[in-house]
Amino acid sequence: MKARAFWTIAPGVGQVREEDLAAPGAGGALVRTLATGLSRGTESLVFAGRVPASQHAVMRCPFQAGDFPFPVKYGYSAVGVVEAGPAALIGRRVFCLHPHQDRFVVPASMLHPVPETVPTRRAVLAANMETALNIAWDAGVLPGERVLVIGAGVVGLLAAHLLARVPGVALTVVDRDPAKAAVAAALGLAFAAPEDAPAEAELVVHAAGAPEGLALALARAAFEARIVEASWFGDRVVPLALGEAFHSRRLRLVSSQVGAIAAPMRGRRSHAERLALALALLEDARLDALLEGPTPFADLPATMARLAARPGALCHVIAYDPSV
Repeated sequence: MKARAFWTIAPGVGQVREEDLAAPGAGGALVRTLATGLSRGTESLVFAGRVPASQHAVMRCPFQAGDFPFPVKYGYSAVGVVEAGPAALIGRRVFCLHPHQDRFVVPASMLHPVPETVPTRRAVLAANMETALNIAWDAGVLPGERVLVIGAGVVGLLAAHLLARVPGVALTVVDRDPAKAAVAAALGLAFAAPEDAPAEAELVVHAAGAPEGLALALARAAFEARIVEASWFGDRVVPLALGEAFHSRRLRLVSSQVGAIAAPMRGRRSHAERLALALALLEDARLDALLEGPTPFADLPATMARLAARPGALCHVIAYDPSV
C-alpha cells in the first residue's frame, strides 16, 4: 500500500511525499484519515525549525518520522475510520496522535473511539483539549476565584472554557487581537484588551506565547497568586521583571506541559483516560467557533506556510474526505 504524508523539509518549506505502508500485523490497525487539525503554536515552531536542540528528544510526537530540525514528519491530531484491524474497531471513527497522512498503520491500542455526538471536524480539537485539561488540573482553580487567561489561541480558549465552568469563577480572556472578542463571546467568555485586563487575579493562565503576555500576567496577579505558564517559546529567551512585585507579592510561577499528567491527577488517570475525557468534553457545539477551514490535504504545504506567518490563527482543519 501507498500513503501520502506531509513533511517539513526546510525552514518554512513543506512537501507531500508518497511512502510505502505496511499491512497491519497482529494488534495493528489501518486507518483512513478523514481530517487532521493544524495547531499553529507548536507546529509553526517545528515548521520554522525552531525546536531547541536540547528539546529534540522531548518534543518528538508519536509516530513522528525523521528528526528535528529537518526533514521531519510531525503532527498530532488525526481523525479517521478504521479499515482493517480488530473487529470491534472496523468502521468506527477514531482519534490518533499521528502526523498529517492520508492513511496510516498503528497499534490498535493507540486509537481512541470518537463519541457519536462529536462531529469529525470538532474531534480534531482533541489534542488541544487534552492540553487544556492538563492546564486546568495544574491550575487547581477554586470556586469564586478571579481568573485571567492571557492569550486567546485555541489552547487558551479551551482552558478558559473549562475553568469558567467552576462555580463562582470570574474569568476574563485577554488578547491583543480585537477579533478574538467574537470567538470568546461564542464560548460565553468575557474578553478584554491587555490594557483593560482586570487586576488582582488570583489565578493567571498565560497561553499567549509572547514575553509581553507573561509580563502582563505578573502585573495583574494578586498577592500569592498562581501563574500557570502554558506557552512554549521554543528557542526564544524570555526576559522577566522579577525584581519588581514578584517577590513582595509572593507570586508562584509554574509550568504546564501535556507530556506528563498534571501532578494532582498523576497516578489517578492514565494518558488514555485523559484523552478519552478530552474527547467527551468536545460534545459542546460552541467549540466549533475555534475551527477554521477546511482546506484539502493536497494544499497543506501552502496552507502551513500561510498560517505560520499569520498571528491569531485558530485550529485549521485539513480535509482528506469530501464529507468533512
